[in-house]
Amino acid sequence: MFEYLALLTTLPHLNLGMTFINIVLLLGAYLVGSIPTAVWIGKYFYGIDVREYGSGNAGATNTFRVLGKRAGIPVLLIDVLKGFFAVKLVFFQGNYPIDSIPYINLQLAFGIAALLGHIFPVFAAFRGGKGIATLLGIIFAILPVAAMASLLVFLLVLIVSKYVSLGSMLAGIAFPIFVNFVFKTEADSLKLFSAIIAVLVLVTHQKNITRLLQGVENKTYLFKKKV
Repeated sequence: MFEYLALLTTLPHLNLGMTFINIVLLLGAYLVGSIPTAVWIGKYFYGIDVREYGSGNAGATNTFRVLGKRAGIPVLLIDVLKGFFAVKLVFFQGNYPIDSIPYINLQLAFGIAALLGHIFPVFAAFRGGKGIATLLGIIFAILPVAAMASLLVFLLVLIVSKYVSLGSMLAGIAFPIFVNFVFKTEADSLKLFSAIIAVLVLVTHQKNITRLLQGVENKTYLFKKKV
């Protein structure tokens, strides 16, 4: 999962202007992302550490698989909100006009910090999830229209194929297409970020790709299977 650390080094034009308040907010974004939703809900309500079952990830998909919808839905929602609210910490920086390039770059920095927090949570021995739900919250906060389009791709693929992993990968690939060619953002950092997302989603789903090719990937049914 250390591939995600590259996000901070492959965006060379962020120009964050790291004042003391921005450093504090960056740390705050990491701590927000570090809230181990799946681990805490699993342990406190079910007496189970979801990381010891299923795929071993502390994320929404594994929570659905191990504990069911009653646990999976709140984990999914909270993990999405972690990314969303971490980005919105930008409102407290007060240095840059809204939608300016430095403002957008700072949003990205806070979002990346939250993503790293989810994957390497300080509150759960640095063993977290893959970060797809948190990433969804980040892109909804920064690029809501492109995020909605990618979410529709995910849902369509999931409904048709029943594979969460396949939906996640195709939505990740679709995201930079929406950002660069459909909605045509002017921020170079967002263009690069969207491309990196596509690559990282594929990298972090290597095991899923293998299982898909072998025909042994777990299926997820949004609706009850017909008997």
